[in-house]
Amino acid sequence: MASMSTTSAPVDPAAVKAIRQFNRFYTRRIGALDPYLGSPMSLTDVRVLYELAHRETAVASEIGRDLGLDAGYMSRILRRFETEGWLTREPHPRDARQSVLHLTEAGHAAFAPLQQKSREEAAALLESLAPSQRQQLVQAMGTMQSLLDPDAAPPKPQAAILRDPAPGDIGWVVQQHGEIYAREYGWNSKFEALVAGIASEFLLKFQPEWERCWIAELNGERVGAIFVVRKSATVAQLRMLILTPGARGLGLGGKLVDECIAFARLKGYKKMVLWTNSCLAAARSIYAKRGFQLTQSEPHEGYGSPLVGETWELKL
Repeated sequence: MASMSTTSAPVDPAAVKAIRQFNRFYTRRIGALDPYLGSPMSLTDVRVLYELAHRETAVASEIGRDLGLDAGYMSRILRRFETEGWLTREPHPRDARQSVLHLTEAGHAAFAPLQQKSREEAAALLESLAPSQRQQLVQAMGTMQSLLDPDAAPPKPQAAILRDPAPGDIGWVVQQHGEIYAREYGWNSKFEALVAGIASEFLLKFQPEWERCWIAELNGERVGAIFVVRKSATVAQLRMLILTPGARGLGLGGKLVDECIAFARLKGYKKMVLWTNSCLAAARSIYAKRGFQLTQSEPHEGYGSPLVGETWELKL
């Protein structure tokens, strides 16, 4: 944890109490005070095993430093692992004072079921949550880590996939529009009803030769969607672009719009149109960067507040 500056504001005792309460809850929830993962080993033992199994060059002093273990405690753990036949040592090629540690086949065999059990328990924690809640939880944990350890390496970029919709996906699109726009813009249920109508029409009148929907996923979770519908024989309409908050900033909105444009050109459309609102700055920026032109603006009494509706067009 980063050291606290002497000029920091006094810490609210209520915040201290909240952290201690969370620590008690979470350690109890993951069973950190019990023999870890049903094994006779402690959480610390398993964390050392994890480091030994995943580091290319495992050195005792580095593992102890990263886990916050003193040298004596670390040595006792490693001697125990050697006694079990889980660990071997060889001279460090660049530092005669150090040894490089290696798990034996027996060590890997001891660790493998613990790693699988850990994955299963993590999945069980998330299983009872809706996909949006899982994403919210993971984002909150990432925020905690970045605030408490700002010098840590940033997470690796996530790879998104775009796929055709499956049963339940269109309902998810409606839900996300209702939740996100209510939370971020204060729009009322009339907007969700509008989206539900558009989604229903897409399903009932779907023309697969001329229309498409893409669902965006990150790590197996739905995070976005976009639609192309046939407005006329020469005009395609882009509709219902949506991204969850955790998927923003990755270029995914632009990727979805690019797919729509490419599809419309492939099908021989001459123009693509869309309707949006002036307050949706991020979406408008995506459209403008791809050559869409604002052709009409009109105030309207929208979804609980005055809005300005906009029509944008792109010649294909």
